[in-house]
Amino acid sequence: MNGNAVKLFGNVFGAIYALVGVFGFVVTGFVGFAATQGEHLLFFEINPLHNLVHLGVGVALMVAASFPTRITRAAVLTVGGVYAVVGVAGFFVAGTAANILALNTADHLLHLATALVAVAATVVVGTASDRDGGERIGGAVAGASSRTS
Repeated sequence: MNGNAVKLFGNVFGAIYALVGVFGFVVTGFVGFAATQGEHLLFFEINPLHNLVHLGVGVALMVAASFPTRITRAAVLTVGGVYAVVGVAGFFVAGTAANILALNTADHLLHLATALVAVAATVVVGTASDRDGGERIGGAVAGASSRTS
């Protein structure tokens, strides 16, 4: 199980966010790039900048998932942390000129849920790595020390 949860998160959430970014451009085009009021994709308010962020985060997560688990874990934890901050900050910037991503309540809740799942995936990997002594790469254990007792 070592690394599977975090790699699964990177691939699945990466694909979802990338697709949302692409479909977002179908809805918004490139008009109103950083408008504080956007178009709606289901319950979520989006603008072209928001679409670019989703596309970038999605691609970054999928690329990170192709690297060793420790790198994927760092990327997923970083995305989770950023999404937690954006989820909380969104409640304060909505309805102001600072809302350059056209965030609404549905966005805030989704960003917080994404952060929670990202952190949970990294905790599962951290626990498995601690128990297993590290990630196996090419027959060697990454992170295992060469100390002798």
